[in-house]
Amino acid sequence: MHQNDRIAKGGDRLLKMQGKLDRGPVEFKSRIAEQEGEVMAIATTDVISIPPSKSIIGAVEQMTKCGFRRLPVTDPGTKKLRGIVTSGDIINFMGGGDKHRLVEVRHNGNLIAALNENVRTIMTQKPVTLGHDASIRDAVGIITGKKTGGIPITGRDGALAAIVTERDVLRVLASERSMLSVEDVMTTALRVTEPDCPIAKVTKDMTTYRFRRLPVVSDDVLYGIITATDIMRYLGSREVFSRLTTGNIAEVTSLPVRTLVAGSLITTTPGRSINEAAREMLKKNIGALPVIEDSRLIGLVTEFDLVRAFAREG
Repeated sequence: MHQNDRIAKGGDRLLKMQGKLDRGPVEFKSRIAEQEGEVMAIATTDVISIPPSKSIIGAVEQMTKCGFRRLPVTDPGTKKLRGIVTSGDIINFMGGGDKHRLVEVRHNGNLIAALNENVRTIMTQKPVTLGHDASIRDAVGIITGKKTGGIPITGRDGALAAIVTERDVLRVLASERSMLSVEDVMTTALRVTEPDCPIAKVTKDMTTYRFRRLPVVSDDVLYGIITATDIMRYLGSREVFSRLTTGNIAEVTSLPVRTLVAGSLITTTPGRSINEAAREMLKKNIGALPVIEDSRLIGLVTEFDLVRAFAREG
């Protein structure tokens, strides 16, 4: 059995744990009324976008500078939406999937040459959008149904008007009163990686399984968490270029993932309310909290988990 397969199976064994109590179906009632156009009340209307001619490295630097996980791609004059580039697209490009062919095939592994290609070569074309008259319920339905973290909002002319994200919906959730705990909504079956796993393997796993983050576990102890944003920041901060001598992407993706794991780690406990967890994520500007019980990792609660709880109305 391949070493990485053993790691993945070990992670499944570690994290597939039942909660202490079977509470039955979960319901979460929202006090938000269904009103046409209400999504604009929570969306970001001052949207930064980039043209299709922007270089990939330029897009990554823009996302890193602004702390964004996605950037709409629009025509410079009309602002009509042409696509969206996300941290997931960058992970795919770095070695996770089909977009990596731009590096390996077109540029024979030369990362610098590939990064200077136009962002249109890796952007997600024809992303799911909402109209400016959509409801919050429409946004939540797309986020949970399509498992997407952000939705561009367009006007009648197809021009970009705003963007609504999981975090925008999470702000609504954080203001609600709920009886649910972290244990009720957390994910308990997760793949994990280890500190010495190469960055290339992590990007591949993230793309294959559509994960934005992976817990990093060493000898059943949580070492940290690696996110798509961490890897994207590795590019956007230009730290990656200091490690290049020949320009080949393998020089930077063969490094162990521990080199990118942040030193500080914020965790939570299974009995904590989801309101408190949501407020913690918003305050710390993070997308997930590892769940610890008796010094062991037993799950992960993410923005998506909380938004999904918000969508379960009685």
